[in-house]
Amino acid sequence: MSLLKEYDALLFDLDGTIYRGEEPVPGADRAVDEARANDTKVRYVTNNASRGPDEVAGHLTDIGISATPDEVSTSAQAAASVLAEKLPTGATVLVVGSEALVHEVELRNLTTTRKHGAAVQAVVQGLSKDTSWRDLAEACQSIRAGALWVACNVDPTLPTEFGPLPGNGSLVAALRTATSTEPVVAGKPAIPLMDEAQRSADAKNPLVIGDRLDTDIAGAVAAGLDSLLVFSGVSTPQDLLDAPVDMRPTYIGHDVEAVTRPGVRIDPAKDWSDAVREALARLGPEHEVA
Repeated sequence: MSLLKEYDALLFDLDGTIYRGEEPVPGADRAVDEARANDTKVRYVTNNASRGPDEVAGHLTDIGISATPDEVSTSAQAAASVLAEKLPTGATVLVVGSEALVHEVELRNLTTTRKHGAAVQAVVQGLSKDTSWRDLAEACQSIRAGALWVACNVDPTLPTEFGPLPGNGSLVAALRTATSTEPVVAGKPAIPLMDEAQRSADAKNPLVIGDRLDTDIAGAVAAGLDSLLVFSGVSTPQDLLDAPVDMRPTYIGHDVEAVTRPGVRIDPAKDWSDAVREALARLGPEHEVA
């Protein structure tokens, strides 16, 4: 029986799962279309804070994958919600990131700036390919002055058509080193982003699909949800073999099209190493580890 028959919603990661950079993962369009044909709800849950829901849905549509803005949950939205919970209305937030992140913060009735100053009460940091040393320097001053620091995510790399490139976590690491401060993290593996996606789909039994053990799968484990690890992005079979308890998926697949087939389940009753090796062997010889 296909996984589509076992779950009422699919919570898809994007980077490395549905697409890599500007290119769709082969079979992603068929997986989404079959989910819709099966009346399985679809949600796109992404740690990438550089685009708003409209842009994400538009990009997906442009590369041949059906999507609407209300099916998209981003870490920028999660970060803005965290800020709204912790700050008074109208508080000033220094934004390191894209205009999409600025927009999400302002939707929560907060004031945004790009410069350090006495009025800054918080710093929010999300990925932007235009972030410069000067942007980090402004944020550094505010964090050192005691501002709340919220990171949209701490993904060290971003999967692209050129291979893994620096992600938001790499830039967060620079500020962590410069300030000796830890941020509040809003995106996966933190629970709020996953919970919001599940509520949005009104799902009772969703399946999380992603390519990263440390964010997608760890987020699913933290939220108590089943998950499917796909090998189209960052995490490798060797990473899976070495995975700690809080990063262990329910199923594995070559790519996201695995949702249209019976799941390759990692037997929870067996020793982890033995169970993973058996599952990888069933998946195919190209994924076996020594």
